[in-house]
Amino acid sequence: MIKKFISWNVNGLRAVMGKGFMDFFNAVDADAFCLQETKLQEGQIEMDIPGYYEYWDYAEKKGYSGTAIFVKEKPLSVKTGVPKEIHNKEGRSVCLEYGNYYLLTVYVPNSQNELQRLDYRMQWEDDWREYITELNRKKPVIFCGDLNVAFSPMDLKNDKTNHHNAGFTDEERAKFAQMIDCGFVDSFRYLHPDSEEYSWWSYRMNARAKDVGWRIDYFIVSDKLKENIKAAWIEKDVMGSDHAPVGLEIEV
Repeated sequence: MIKKFISWNVNGLRAVMGKGFMDFFNAVDADAFCLQETKLQEGQIEMDIPGYYEYWDYAEKKGYSGTAIFVKEKPLSVKTGVPKEIHNKEGRSVCLEYGNYYLLTVYVPNSQNELQRLDYRMQWEDDWREYITELNRKKPVIFCGDLNVAFSPMDLKNDKTNHHNAGFTDEERAKFAQMIDCGFVDSFRYLHPDSEEYSWWSYRMNARAKDVGWRIDYFIVSDKLKENIKAAWIEKDVMGSDHAPVGLEIEV
């Protein structure tokens, strides 16, 4: 069965609700709609959407991070966070188990200005890779979200001036490559090897209008599913956040 999945870093769900979120949600009619950076605590918003089950992971800190998935098909099981407790105060992941695959949304920690959080980010990368690799041993994995890294120079407009900046450090890119080498595929790059499209733009310097952006939002799938990828795209014309939604159609 071919499924349509959407992922979007909304940069504050309550804010984007007033900017056409439900219009896009209803129009795209996804089987699963994955969110990052919801910036919510439990009970701060009512999202009773007919035909969808909803699952949330909240950060302890108010107005920070947070992830969620809305799905048409009820999963066999649901897990929030990752197996290492050190990472589970920031609401960074939801994992849904289905009969023949896992679906996860993830919001990867940003290394921040002057790389203040790079050491923590490296620990996160190792623990996340271990987590999804273990899942992948059981059944195929599809995970999506804001991974906070542009892997190749093709994935951002100004690669030379951003080298060593958060999101384009050698360390972050090496961890991405290491993760891919553990049996995963970047779905967009698999179908569009030469495309220079972006999913995030700074709010400064009129960057989005000039298309001076980065591709840091992904659907990553198990290598064993790569032949099942039917479409992967970026909804660059959908506004409301500094990120654009990204999409995947895959047979599972």
